[in-house]
Amino acid sequence: MRNKSLKNKKIVISAGASGIGLAITKTCLERGATVLVTDIDKKFINKLKKIPSYKKNLFLYNFDAANENDVSNFFKSISIKFKKIDCLINNVGIAGPTGTLEKLTSKDWEQTLKTNVISHFYFTKLAIPLLKKNKSGSIINISSGAGVLGFPLRSPYAASKWAVIGITKTLAMELGKYKIRVNAICPGTIKGNRMVKVIKNKAKFLKVSEKKVENDFLNMSSMKSWIYGDDVAKMCAFLISNDSERISGQVIGVNGNELRLD
Repeated sequence: MRNKSLKNKKIVISAGASGIGLAITKTCLERGATVLVTDIDKKFINKLKKIPSYKKNLFLYNFDAANENDVSNFFKSISIKFKKIDCLINNVGIAGPTGTLEKLTSKDWEQTLKTNVISHFYFTKLAIPLLKKNKSGSIINISSGAGVLGFPLRSPYAASKWAVIGITKTLAMELGKYKIRVNAICPGTIKGNRMVKVIKNKAKFLKVSEKKVENDFLNMSSMKSWIYGDDVAKMCAFLISNDSERISGQVIGVNGNELRLD
C-alpha cells in the first residue's frame, strides 16, 4: 500500500530542483502532496518538467530566492492560485567559501548570509499569512550540523546555520498559538555534488588528499556513513504530516550521530 500521508497538502520548497531539495520534492509528490518548487537554476527546473508522472501536482518557479522582489512576486502568484499552504521548507543555501576567517572577503561573507539566512526571512515572512489561513501547518528550516557544532574553515556557513536555528526557535514561540509548527533539520555529511566541492576545497587548503578529507568527514559520526537526500526527505515528510502535530521548536539531526566537524 502506497504511503499517502501528505495527500492534498500544499508544500512550498525553496531550491527544490536539485540535491536535498529534489529528494524532498520527490518524496512529497510520491506521498500525495501538491508541491511548489522554486529554484534559481533553470536547467534543474527543466529536468523536473520532463518527469510526466509529476506533472499534475508539481508547479515550478525559476527565480533567485535571495531577491526580495522575486520572492514577493512568487507569493503574490501562489496566494491567488492556492489561497493557503500547509508547509514551507526553507532549503535554499550555499556552501560559502573555505578558509580561515581573517582571509575571507566581505563579499563572500555577505553572500553566504544573504542566501542562507535572509532568503529564509523573505520566504517565511510571506508564507506565514498563507499558513495562518490554513489554521495550522509546518515550517521546516534546513540547517546543518555546523549550526550546532561549528565548522572550522567554514565560518560564514556555520554562522548562517546557527542563525537558522535561532530563527526556528523564535518562530516556534511566535506561531504556536496558530498551530503552526516550526522545526529545523540538521543533515550530516550528505552524499552529493556539493560535498564533493567542499572536500576538494578543504583538501586544497590543507594540502592533503581528497580521500583523507572524505574519510575525516565520515569519521565525524558514530555510524561512519554518508547521509543521503532521501534520509532528510523522509524526516521532512514526517514533520509535514499529521503524525508530528505536537512537535515544534526542535532541532533534529539526520546525521548518523554527528559528534564533531573539525
